[in-house]
Amino acid sequence: MDELLKQLQEKTGLGVDQIKSVISGVADFLGDKLPGPIGDQVTKLLGGDDEGGADSGGDDDGGLLDKAKDALGGLLGGD
Repeated sequence: MDELLKQLQEKTGLGVDQIKSVISGVADFLGDKLPGPIGDQVTKLLGGDDEGGADSGGDDDGGLLDKAKDALGGLLGGD
């Protein structure tokens, strides 16, 4: 999650608190739009909750986190 925050801060010039708010909004939006189990996982991943989210430090979400960063990078005009 720290890497995502850093990249978004560099690309947007926003502060960390603003970026966290944006990520939370995106997580909520995607969680509502995607089918139940998938939406729940996206919300957990981007929300950084205590049940395996982005801030949990677990290795299980590494691939999914990379995919989310790639998708967000594409939306922001990144690599």
